[in-house]
Amino acid sequence: MTEFLNMTEESLCASGAYWTAREITQQPAAWRKVCTDVAAQRTALDAWLEGVLAHEGLRIILTGAGTSAYVGKALAPHLSKALSRRVEDISTTDIVANPDGWLLRDKPTLLISYARSGNSPESVGAYELADQIVENCFHLVIVCNKEGALAKAARQAANSYCLLMPEETLDQSFAMTSSYTSMLVATLCVFTGCDAQLEAAAAATEQLVANGQDDIRALARTGFKRIAYLGSGALMGVATEAALKMLELSAGRVDCYAESPLGFRHGPKSMVDDTAVVVVLPSSDAYTRKYDNDLIAELKRDNQFKALRDLSELPALQGAHMSDIWLGLPYIAYCQMLAFYTSLAHDVTPDNPCPSGEVNRVVQGVAIYGFEG
Repeated sequence: MTEFLNMTEESLCASGAYWTAREITQQPAAWRKVCTDVAAQRTALDAWLEGVLAHEGLRIILTGAGTSAYVGKALAPHLSKALSRRVEDISTTDIVANPDGWLLRDKPTLLISYARSGNSPESVGAYELADQIVENCFHLVIVCNKEGALAKAARQAANSYCLLMPEETLDQSFAMTSSYTSMLVATLCVFTGCDAQLEAAAAATEQLVANGQDDIRALARTGFKRIAYLGSGALMGVATEAALKMLELSAGRVDCYAESPLGFRHGPKSMVDDTAVVVVLPSSDAYTRKYDNDLIAELKRDNQFKALRDLSELPALQGAHMSDIWLGLPYIAYCQMLAFYTSLAHDVTPDNPCPSGEVNRVVQGVAIYGFEG
């Protein structure tokens, strides 16, 4: 009998949880497939990128909305260092609402767009505004839906390259899980290559999914009311996505916050009480880790929390050596699983936590207005 996250297919379907569980579980296999797919397009990708990256003063913007924006938020600090270029993360929602505040007419720009469906109004809106405003604009569209409006626009434009994710990453559940991580992995494969760290991240995540569920499920059942996710650099982007997953899958029943360990002291730490869980995503960098460890020690001295989790202590990660951006993959899998089990603990259906329709899988109700500037 098929099982995902230690639940039978029958029980998952009865709980409205089948797709979320399946899509969390499938991630390591999806990452390996993404790497293979990028390798198959390596020659064409390199030829296209070579001409784009040769532009003097090229600006690189990573964009998307919601979870798709947090792909860029995690990647920007890593790619800035890896490429020795300024890489910025700016959401499509910011670009659409204030285009001339973010887009520079005389600055050559590579806009890297992330989308699950590619049908959110802001996705195409930001794409079109960039072409309208920036005199020398290029697009790398990384998307999970080949039939979406964004993919179709990119395939028809000479200044665009469309990189499709494997079909199974077009998540059927409300919350983005494998779509998020696969688009992140695809970008790393394009710009820094698939190396041993991909396999280390995949193996650690597989071990976590297979053996790490008891503690996660137990924590989800403690009845916590608020949660903070803390990470620095690339892991701040992962922490932000983790907070959104918990907020979405708990249907807002859990108050969620994301911050850096250093930033947490500047006010947000006041949220910690005996109803709060704090999840720290420690860095693999020795320098940054000092600040993570200082806050963990401080929280333990205060002893005000309901629970504290240092994810570097996960058994699945012992002996693994990954840079922060790759370490973020097993970290986010842990956070996805915690959100999944918390959803069930609150009698929420993870596949559709908002059945009344106030929040939708693909954003609706957004009007895109013509811009003159």
